[in-house]
Amino acid sequence: MKRKSARLGFWGVLYLSIPCIAVLAVPLYNRATPVLFGIPFFYWWQIGWVPLSGFFIYLAWRRVERQG
Repeated sequence: MKRKSARLGFWGVLYLSIPCIAVLAVPLYNRATPVLFGIPFFYWWQIGWVPLSGFFIYLAWRRVERQG
């Protein structure tokens, strides 16, 4: 069974771009404060994007699935 190819579209690309830009924009989070549970901002910003990236990938996947 051949499946019709789906396109991400604008919103799909945007959903996948947000985590990439957030993690690659190092000057944005290259600082020590605020500290959360003793972890400097630099580290918990990146750690926080791990589950957030999964969420954005899920949103992009839903857009592709809706298109069939």
